[in-house]
Amino acid sequence: MSITVHDRSAQVGFLRGLQRRCPNCGEGRLFAGYLKVEPVCEACGHENGAYRADDGPAYFTMLIVGHLVVAPLLGFSFILAWPAAAVLAVTLPLVAAITLAVLPLVKGAFIGIQWATQ
Repeated sequence: MSITVHDRSAQVGFLRGLQRRCPNCGEGRLFAGYLKVEPVCEACGHENGAYRADDGPAYFTMLIVGHLVVAPLLGFSFILAWPAAAVLAVTLPLVAAITLAVLPLVKGAFIGIQWATQ
């Protein structure tokens, strides 16, 4: 089911992008790998490679992880009580894993918003 230009909404594009699906039909995969955009949707033929994400998703991911993970970590007492090396050994893998998990979702949503506004 292809969507016409007047049926496009930011909410539809955002949600389909979060699901890592083609923003046009919601059926095909948006990514060919971890972050590589599938150039053409296998379900509807929409050219998803036309949307340039560049550094936008990385900035939004840093903003999200920084506010929702790093800032609350500062409230834990072990951050000040433990040696710096121990704090880094515990927190860096956590922050890295969350960042890597969130990045494809943000990139999909970013592309979905671009689809809705073109």
